[in-house]
Amino acid sequence: MIKDNLHKIKNSISKEITLVAVSKTKPIIDLQNAYNAGQRVFGENKIQEMVDKFDALPKDIEWHMIGHLQSNKVKYMAHFVNLIHGVDKFKTLKEINKQAKKHNRIINCLLQAKIAKEDSKFGLSFNEIETIINSEEILELKNINIVGFMGMATFTDNQEQLEEEFISLKKFFDTQKTKSLSDNCQLNILSMGMSGDYQLAIKNGSNMIRVGSSIFGSRNYTT
Repeated sequence: MIKDNLHKIKNSISKEITLVAVSKTKPIIDLQNAYNAGQRVFGENKIQEMVDKFDALPKDIEWHMIGHLQSNKVKYMAHFVNLIHGVDKFKTLKEINKQAKKHNRIINCLLQAKIAKEDSKFGLSFNEIETIINSEEILELKNINIVGFMGMATFTDNQEQLEEEFISLKKFFDTQKTKSLSDNCQLNILSMGMSGDYQLAIKNGSNMIRVGSSIFGSRNYTT
């Protein structure tokens, strides 16, 4: 099932789109099956779970942290994480930089923009993102790269609302790309879209999608 689901999704998107297989709560055997089917990019939302899977699985996997990030947990993944999606505080960027430096690494990060109408979603306003990427302080963080933005749309069946939210982030992303930013802020990734809305997100400019249940089946939150 996992192999067939992966191939179906990959055949429906262009090679320019990065597919992040959201494997949170899924057992290692499921990730191994996806790996055997050619998947190399996996996303987790809990650091300890990602660490356990990193230890157990092949080392050519690219690990993405996609959940809300607590600064005090960064140290546990700083030696291997490839991309952190949900950075929504400058304080968190500073901690990522500090921990990356300890391992002589540069860690790629996405700033999370708040585009959903729901109060429950984390994220920065567009003004707050601009303040961060244009600040003098960002120049001091030599061990991070801000490589783009991430947005989570409202959980709704209203396609017009979803499209409006995706378009707003794409326009902001395009505007910021045209500006002269610091060396550690080179924008090329726009992470939008999950199992229920990734096709609409791609239509509106996403080049990275985070897909879980459409690959692995319904999630078991008791695991």
